Amino acid sequence: MATPKKGRSASAQSKPGRSLALILIAIAALTGGMFASGHTTPRLGIDLAGGTSITLRAVPEAGNEEAINKTNMDTAVSIMERRVNGLGVSESEVQTQGRDNIVVNIPKGTNSEQARKQVGTTAKLYFRPVVATEVSGGGGAASPSPSPTGSPSDQPSGKATDKPEATDKGSASPSASPSTQGRAVTDALKADASPSAGASDKAKASPSASGGAAGDDPSKLQEQYAKLDCTNEKTRSTVGDGVKASQPTLACGKNAQGQWQKYILGPAEVDGTDVDKAQAVLNTQTGAGWTVTMDFTDGGAKKFADITGKLAQNQSPQNQFAIVLDGDVVSDPYVRQALTGGNAEISGNFTQQSAQELANMLSYGALPLTFKVDSMTTVTAALGGDQLSAGLIAGAIGLALVVIYLLAYYRGLSFIAILSLLVSAALTYTLMALLGPAIGFALNLPAVCGAIVAIGITADSFIVYFERVRDEIREGRSLRPAVERAWPRARRTILVSDFVSFLAAAVLFIVTVGKVQGFAFTLGLTTLLDVVVVFLFTKPLLTLMARRPFFANGHKWSGLDPKSLGAQPPLRRTRRPAVPVDPKEA
Repeated sequence: MATPKKGRSASAQSKPGRSLALILIAIAALTGGMFASGHTTPRLGIDLAGGTSITLRAVPEAGNEEAINKTNMDTAVSIMERRVNGLGVSESEVQTQGRDNIVVNIPKGTNSEQARKQVGTTAKLYFRPVVATEVSGGGGAASPSPSPTGSPSDQPSGKATDKPEATDKGSASPSASPSTQGRAVTDALKADASPSAGASDKAKASPSASGGAAGDDPSKLQEQYAKLDCTNEKTRSTVGDGVKASQPTLACGKNAQGQWQKYILGPAEVDGTDVDKAQAVLNTQTGAGWTVTMDFTDGGAKKFADITGKLAQNQSPQNQFAIVLDGDVVSDPYVRQALTGGNAEISGNFTQQSAQELANMLSYGALPLTFKVDSMTTVTAALGGDQLSAGLIAGAIGLALVVIYLLAYYRGLSFIAILSLLVSAALTYTLMALLGPAIGFALNLPAVCGAIVAIGITADSFIVYFERVRDEIREGRSLRPAVERAWPRARRTILVSDFVSFLAAAVLFIVTVGKVQGFAFTLGLTTLLDVVVVFLFTKPLLTLMARRPFFANGHKWSGLDPKSLGAQPPLRRTRRPAVPVDPKEA
């Protein structure tokens, strides 16, 4: 068994250049990737670089004030975190403040207006049937199609003729011949109502608009609709306030031309919680461009099939359903047949960004509470500047003290330790710079602290190995055998120590939130890099240095002088002198 070990040891000892070449190539590749990507500095967190702070206040619904509780607030925080992550943002902070406030901090570099729309738009998501719609501000009402086929290209509505269409995902939608059911409300609400739209027609309102408290007084709803001006921002912010899901409501939304459209919407037929998943997809098979696909839960699939089956029998615009979020209609696709597959595809003139935004709202839009944006402010680098400078100065002082200790105690060996620290620093910096655009990693003050702590962890690994080598020299061995014999024991100690540090970092990352995760992530990353540097740089470099006379001969400035280490003379086997034996007497 001894012979194979010597063979492997000799092979590893004779080829340390391979390990050094490997790690140097890795550093060169990471540095090249950093410059090629254009991200030459780590991304900074909100406490160092500033960002956007959004304060949201929970608004109680009439008769349901007890809904504002810790459970619902925690659920809202979780959904908002997923919504922010849907924007590709990391290092964001979403936390409760007091009983009914949530504060969202997003680092600099994120589109603040997009973040406000995605995070500030926090009301519940509903699918409501469209009863009537027209361009707000006198643009004319949406009238039903005169064509018996109900083709969207024949709709002279106030909205775009290229209105989004909801179909079964991956299937073609044949035209369904609409009936005249539900046309009276739309005709009666048009500014230029035709003489044939009399009082008897008004009574034939669509069944989907005849529920709830507002349904008891349709004339009041029609009066409010006639006065509604969606071009007024203050009016838009209050439209639909206090209306329950089971009641008809008014709403505003923008059409494809960017004009404000106003709506009468029926009671909510499908809730946002019925959407299991939504995503933006580039449909190249049918040439539809960017589309939004939706998968419903089992209960949601049944409800969606029921409502689309009813809508398909109506003429425009009452064959449409509105996707309503925070009182705004974000999309109003029409249907031509019942969608029974448990999924649907919304097609229209979507861009990639608009399709992704709609998919994000559908996926993360259903919150247990309604929120209003109290404030949105740009945060300066709260702890940046002075605090960052102080942290870097503290790190520099700590590094200088480590270098001074190494020089004073290990002398020539400190050259290897300092080079190893520089290699570790290069790997850490390049990885942090690349992880910013890759996974959204942002460097905050706790992460800087983690990097400073890593200096001690890395230096500790060198010291363990150096002391093992010195122990072998004290026992009388020469340097080259001492380097190889010390490595197995030092390796075990280093691996156990780094495993404990990495385990602590992993647990801390899992059980904490916010900035503390930055500390844990940096500590775990640098711990892994410590293992890489010791195995692929420190040990091979010491093996090469052991072949140089300065170290091999034990120069007094090498840090491996046998005399200064109190080395014992090597043990030599000597033949014991023969002891004369007296002859035994008979």
